[in-house]
Amino acid sequence: MTKPACECEHELGVDRRVATAALLGAGLAGAALKPSGAFAEATTSPVQRQDDAFMRIALAEAAQGDFPFGAVIVRAGKELSRGRNLGRTTNDPTAHGEMVAIRRFVAERPAAELEGATLYTTGEPCPMCMSAILWCRIGRVVYGASIEELAMRLGQIMLTSRVVADAAPFAEISITGGVLSAQALELFPRP
Repeated sequence: MTKPACECEHELGVDRRVATAALLGAGLAGAALKPSGAFAEATTSPVQRQDDAFMRIALAEAAQGDFPFGAVIVRAGKELSRGRNLGRTTNDPTAHGEMVAIRRFVAERPAAELEGATLYTTGEPCPMCMSAILWCRIGRVVYGASIEELAMRLGQIMLTSRVVADAAPFAEISITGGVLSAQALELFPRP
């Protein structure tokens, strides 16, 4: 028996669940078939001398957030913008620390000036934040706690920043993880 495909009651010979599973399978297969040379890849960079100091600023922001996530954007050793999670305060689920820092910057200066900057964040950027970071052409991300570590404290979308960055054919970015990770995790309640 066929099932209606839409409200107008047209009938198709395909079960919606079967079609959805086939589309998802095709999408995942397509993602696995990454054309060689078509994508810029994220690189891993070592911890730098100034990383602890800027991460401490991000930690201070996180301590004041609705959820303990904070960020600071830096270029040539100079702080450009800060942000903390304001999701509850603003009733905006996209108001993550990284997004708030980016929005504060672009409210006063051209987004193009973010190109090549470094963004410090207490938690590894979620896919939304990492995508925004890539679109802004930020050149380096330094994070404290990883997605995997954060998932032990609260819900996370289990896509690492590297996976998101590796899927961006237009951007090159350097990623450094684990800077003051223990201090970042201390801000979260234990399960």
